[in-house]
Amino acid sequence: MTLPTAVPKPAAPRVNPLQRIWLREIGMERLWMRPAPAAARPAVVPQVPVSKAVLEAPGLAPAVLSPNAAPAPVTSAAPEQVSGDAVAPQLVVPTERATGRPGIPASILTRTGPPPRPVAKAAAEETAEAPRISVADAAKNATLDELREQVVACTACGLCQGRRHAVFGQGATPTRWLVVGEAPGEQEDRQGHPFVGRSGQLLDAMLAAVGMSRDTDVFITNVIKCRPPGNRNPKPEEIASCSPYLMRQIALLKPERILVLGRFAAQTLLGTDATIGSLRGRVHQLKTDEGAQIPVIVSYHPAYLLRSPSEKARAWQDLKLASRMV
Repeated sequence: MTLPTAVPKPAAPRVNPLQRIWLREIGMERLWMRPAPAAARPAVVPQVPVSKAVLEAPGLAPAVLSPNAAPAPVTSAAPEQVSGDAVAPQLVVPTERATGRPGIPASILTRTGPPPRPVAKAAAEETAEAPRISVADAAKNATLDELREQVVACTACGLCQGRRHAVFGQGATPTRWLVVGEAPGEQEDRQGHPFVGRSGQLLDAMLAAVGMSRDTDVFITNVIKCRPPGNRNPKPEEIASCSPYLMRQIALLKPERILVLGRFAAQTLLGTDATIGSLRGRVHQLKTDEGAQIPVIVSYHPAYLLRSPSEKARAWQDLKLASRMV
């Protein structure tokens, strides 16, 4: 009879670096590093003497006899297959216990590659984003008040990220003259109104010289409704995003004439790259979507006149040209 032998403690399976990364990724590294719990089985397992004939019996060749094995179904052996005095009417043929640790799937322990990336949600599971409406479509049928709200909430281009206020415009409605500048400056961005500060004071004085006022006769706005950083010229995509607002303002206000101030505003509204020197001093025509023709007079921007006072005489000639038109 073979003496019982002590059952050795199971050693924890080794983890390679890639497996450790995966365990850390799923938050189970600490669980893995804890010592394995003691196996729930007797300290010793009796060894049963079995003859070679029994081991070679059909159906037993794949079996693994191990002191660490779990119990398996009992298989009977014929008495004539056992040699010597010992007769083994029954033979316990265990199957090997799967190695692992509590709570950790075997697929994780046997993984050799890096942890898989999180699977993106299916498109059907994600909230369907509402289709964006273009500025042109939104402004097409808006009233003046609705258009103002659209401008204030506009995020069609990157200029919205650095603005304090979007500058819709200010003045009389209905209006006789529409004055169009280039873009808001620092003071306009702070206050939310067009042509304030020194430029605004000069513009008000110029209009008053020909009997016009922003309170009763003139509506003042800009091609671009948000201040470009550093007062730079707007980019083409910014112009394309903002132009529908200006064209809708023109359609709603129906001015008798348009006074355009500055090279950039004149080139944008008239669709040309001509210099301001060649554009001023004569009357242009702007054709609206409704087919109307509105006279357009080009002049210098008040900020330029503050830097170049000698050009005020030419600006005065432009104002008289605009005031003589019927």
